[in-house]
Formats: sequence, structure tokens, C-alpha cells
Amino acid sequence: MKTFQLLSELPPLIGEVVATSDWITITQEQVNLFAEATGDHQWIHVDEERAKAGPFGAPIAHGFLTLSLLPRFFEASMHIAQVRMGVNYGLNKVRFVAPVPVGSRLRAHMKLLSCDPIDNNGMQMIWEVTVEREGATKPVCVAESIARHYP
Repeated sequence: MKTFQLLSELPPLIGEVVATSDWITITQEQVNLFAEATGDHQWIHVDEERAKAGPFGAPIAHGFLTLSLLPRFFEASMHIAQVRMGVNYGLNKVRFVAPVPVGSRLRAHMKLLSCDPIDNNGMQMIWEVTVEREGATKPVCVAESIARHYP
């Protein structure tokens, strides 16, 4: 866990990987609950037997499930003491580069792309978040996440 006292500590880190999260394991229960929450019950996610005979040899997580883990990765890997509130402001780009078989372990690397002052003494940051699967040669997701933080 990286801890920063002030927002002003971040601009000098532009261009650097600022934090890397711990590994988390993707379970079938998570996939099933995500399917329930979103209505996406495609068999490659929720039908374990059929998915074994499918193109990935096992059920895979929804791409949007992987994307929805970004706040968890951030929360577990860095803390800015001065910040009283953070807001997810959106995404610039998202790519689901490779599948995430159920049982995979994932972690994220957060690279700070920009850091700009905004109203109310806040800071808008754009992060390149690269989510990797343990043992894989390429990432499973790469996204530009925009966050706003306020002291």
C-alpha cells in the first residue's frame, strides 16, 4: 500500500507506475453474482459444463466484471490522506485484451498519465490501469481511468 499525505505529491510521479495491487482470485460465485446484477447470463460465463467445451476451456469472467474491479485495485494499493472524497469521472479507453478464466488471479498496475488541478482545490488524474493475470504473457485489460479527488 502506497500512502501519500497530499495531492501535491502526485504530479511529480506522472509517467510512473505509482502502485501495484495485491492479487485477487476470480471465483465462479463472483461471475454468477455479476451475471445476476447485469442480466448478462451468456453461457461462457455461467454454464460451467458448456463452457468447458467452449473456446476457452472453462467459464470466463465478464470483461465488465474485470473493469468493475478497478476501484478495488485502487483502494487496496494506494491512499491519499488529504483526500476526503474521490469520484470516478469516467474512462477514456478500455480494451479487454485476453480472457479471464474463473480461478485466475489478477492484479493491477496503476501508471499516472496526468494530474491537473480542478475546482474546489481538487485534482483530476488519468491513470493507465493494466490488469494482468498471473502466469499470462499479456494483460487481460488495459484502461484509462479518470478520477477526481478533493481535499
